[in-house]
Amino acid sequence: MGRGVILAPVETQASLKKKTAVSTSWILLDQSGQGAIIDVDKYAIMRRVQIHARDLRILDPLLSYPSTILGRERVIVLNLEHIKAIITAEEVLLRDPLDDNVIPIVEELQRRLPLLDITSQIQGEEEEHQGVGKDVDTGEENEFPFEFRALEVALEAICSFLDARTRELETEAYPALDELTSKISSRNLDRVRKLKSSMTRLTNRVQKIRDELEQLLDDDDDMADLYLSRKLVGSASPVSGSSVPNWFLSSPTIGSKISRTSRASAITIPGENDVEDLEMLLEAYFMQIDGTLNKLTTLREYIDDTEDYINIQLDNHRNQLIQLELFLCSGTVCLSIYSLVAAIFGMNFQYTWREGHSHMFKWVVIVTSIICATLFALIISYARQKGLVGS
Repeated sequence: MGRGVILAPVETQASLKKKTAVSTSWILLDQSGQGAIIDVDKYAIMRRVQIHARDLRILDPLLSYPSTILGRERVIVLNLEHIKAIITAEEVLLRDPLDDNVIPIVEELQRRLPLLDITSQIQGEEEEHQGVGKDVDTGEENEFPFEFRALEVALEAICSFLDARTRELETEAYPALDELTSKISSRNLDRVRKLKSSMTRLTNRVQKIRDELEQLLDDDDDMADLYLSRKLVGSASPVSGSSVPNWFLSSPTIGSKISRTSRASAITIPGENDVEDLEMLLEAYFMQIDGTLNKLTTLREYIDDTEDYINIQLDNHRNQLIQLELFLCSGTVCLSIYSLVAAIFGMNFQYTWREGHSHMFKWVVIVTSIICATLFALIISYARQKGLVGS
């Protein structure tokens, strides 16, 4: 009986994780700008770049994490609106590469990430050492290490994106506000309400990125954590020039300059607190995003001024209605005297002056009219003295 029992293989914990993990689309860009789209789960990403799950969770679009630039030991975790990337010293992992807002960023990374030809640079330095005096133009884009070039593309893309959204909002908001001031209607009010809601959401998005850049600029240690290439060189022992990566030659933050007399000499590494290059990079985009925030602040002030103007107009209309109501109430009180007189003469009582006194009708009407007009004038005069009615 025991021989007929078949034991099913027990699934390991790794296989269970593999089944339950959801694959996401990433694009992998190396130093040459070559890209490859990969569909992997979060565990594969964690193993590849060696980060914790809490750091990878920041890039989850289903979770509402604020904009973050996070420096870790070997990676930079970047969450800037639709730009969700992991930057290392040698490659960039960008999430959702087929998104319409991400495709231009991928193209810009492929254009700006590749380094210049290292061989031509070395030959130029040798000719200079020999007295030729030929300078090698390393290019402005290659004066930063790989991770800073990738970070610059991301910051430039998000600043340009938010600035474009701000200009679109301004183009639509200012005419709508001018139209509202000229004609107050339900349609114009609803249109301005929607524009104000859009402006508030956009302002919050811009403010989050500005605060993140400001926080980085205020802390040198946080900026130093973003120098991945420097930390990579600091953790490795000096070796011969043949084993030095290519990006050493074009990165002033790692080795600055390789000795012109010997490629095997030690590389000069700047101090850990030397964050001037990154500080200038962040300051440039901080000023750009701060300018965008100033545009939104100006738009908010214009909306507030328009609301104040509308409230003044509405208050004026309310005052006019109050005045009209006062006139009507005063007229009603005065005319009620006629009703009182008519009620008195309409009673079924015998009066001695009813017969042979037909001239009394006109005198009653004249006297009653004079009394009503005088009473109405007194009420209006009293209201003007108290400031209830405009003069």
